[in-house]
Amino acid sequence: MRILITGALGQLGTELREVFGVDSHHEIIATDAIAGPGDPASKLDITDRDAVLSAITSTSPDAVIHPAALTAVDRCEEEPDLAYAINAVGTRHVADAARIASARVLYVSTDYIFDGTKASPYLEWDAPNPQSVYGASKLAGERELDPGSTVVRTSWVCGRYGANMVKTILRAADANPELKFVDDQRGHPTFASDLAAMIKTLVIERRPGTFHVTNQGAVSWHEFAQAVLEADGQDPSRVLPISTDELQPPRPATRPANSVLDNAALRLSGIPLLPDFHEPLARTVAWLRDNPA
Repeated sequence: MRILITGALGQLGTELREVFGVDSHHEIIATDAIAGPGDPASKLDITDRDAVLSAITSTSPDAVIHPAALTAVDRCEEEPDLAYAINAVGTRHVADAARIASARVLYVSTDYIFDGTKASPYLEWDAPNPQSVYGASKLAGERELDPGSTVVRTSWVCGRYGANMVKTILRAADANPELKFVDDQRGHPTFASDLAAMIKTLVIERRPGTFHVTNQGAVSWHEFAQAVLEADGQDPSRVLPISTDELQPPRPATRPANSVLDNAALRLSGIPLLPDFHEPLARTVAWLRDNPA
């Protein structure tokens, strides 16, 4: 297959390039808004409709994987027009160009489309009710897709590349005797390498519809920070619990209290789920310590 990837220099995009790159049967067209000379991707601003139409129709991909997004949750709250321009209208451009090129689209979405009030994990068929601009703009992106597209909703993404919570926790642990993380927000940590491998499966098998894709193991941010320290051979009791209301300064955007996504569509389709997050966490912490930035 010939596959075009947006956001190919980002945390997930880099893993997607790697997971497809090991298979010579596939041709990857990598694009990213921040690409410059020497980057393994060509420059593509998804808010520029003409540029998106040109990039996709001129290369005629079989599939477009679209993780490019404004994911800075608080920045989205402060700059809603920018959030919608990238996450919603940018996705409209990708869907429009893919339609012309007869390419399938896989769009990467988020747990933030839910309000976080459900007492049990969220199914793919639960009604969205975003409480932040980020969540609303990503849901708007979902609604720009044609029938037959694929939506992958994920949560708490981290890994070897880009900015993420594993790196934040390790830096904080190196600099402080105690750490404080909230214990009233729960979710499934998801490692970008595992997520990329599942996306590859869904693209190659041409699976339409919405899938929740996360590593297994629901934890609070407090418990996840403890797990990161434990994986690094440090004392997890250094991490103290606090409530979201105690965060200083308060965060502009509302976070879902329950971000746990049930991977029901994968399970009911007979597709093996991603492993418990502790497995990729151990590999990631070891890799980060061996490859300091």
